[in-house]
Amino acid sequence: MIAFPNHSRSYDQTRRAVRFWGHDSALEATFFIDEGALRRIQPDAYSDESGFLDAFDRNRDVICAAAAKVYVRGGRGSYDLVAADFRT
Repeated sequence: MIAFPNHSRSYDQTRRAVRFWGHDSALEATFFIDEGALRRIQPDAYSDESGFLDAFDRNRDVICAAAAKVYVRGGRGSYDLVAADFRT
């Protein structure tokens, strides 16, 4: 089962996404949530690095729940979350 005990996150300018990490026992998985997904869950987020990091922090529980749904144990090393993963 994937867990998200590490609250570290960073903005990746190249990918235009917030990067965060999950842990499944000794395995670490990298997740990226793109700007479109962040705007879907927080439409009033500022369109800059601090705004996207703030949107991530305010919605961490929703984001981690979506990340857990797309996670496949022993699958890929990284996972991308997009707006479609946050349907209203």
